[in-house]
Amino acid sequence: MNKVVDIKTAIDQVKTGDKVMIGGFTNIGCPVNLVDELATRKEVKHLTTISEDFGYSGLPYLQGPGKLLANGQLDEIIVTFLGSHKEANEAISRGELKLTLVPQGTFIERIRIAGAGIGGFYTPTGVGTVVEEGKETKVIDGRKYILEMPLHANVALVKCHTADRMGNATFRYTAQNFNTMMATAADIVILECEKLVEPGEIRPDAVQLPGVFVDYVVHCEEVAF
Repeated sequence: MNKVVDIKTAIDQVKTGDKVMIGGFTNIGCPVNLVDELATRKEVKHLTTISEDFGYSGLPYLQGPGKLLANGQLDEIIVTFLGSHKEANEAISRGELKLTLVPQGTFIERIRIAGAGIGGFYTPTGVGTVVEEGKETKVIDGRKYILEMPLHANVALVKCHTADRMGNATFRYTAQNFNTMMATAADIVILECEKLVEPGEIRPDAVQLPGVFVDYVVHCEEVAF
């Protein structure tokens, strides 16, 4: 099946109110072209983004999820790190943006179990902190654990280096940290690739993300920063 489409057709799949996973580790492996296209759809609002971080702040130009925030498209961000992102912190302080911080190990495991169909898991991470508030706990062998639930999305925007037309993909460097798992935990998966090849050109044992998880492939030779 040829899953290659133009970027506008792909981003048409994102609807108002959706939870959107965005892969990457800062800009490394972030599907910046897909995010940029989503930022042109100012009518698509009330989004929740799920990403390891929220991109860079303090640059002379907007990039990544910051463009969505500037457009007023976001209601909530679920991240493992926010840091000194000025615009996001100001929006949170004004009550315009909800922030949910998740410990990074818990974050990726919640995504992994969503893709695996697991109902939840117990972890000691966050016990005795605000992470525990409102969550079920259990003592196992004398140690307290928090029950964490799967983290699922309506759409996942992920980025790879090379993909074939069927969606089989390979990643480079830290781009594989979150992209591969996010592609298993969403109803619709849109894959941005730098290099597009024909089926069979990627060795089967080199595939890091099987095309069965991918719905749309968008070829973007240039990386927009």
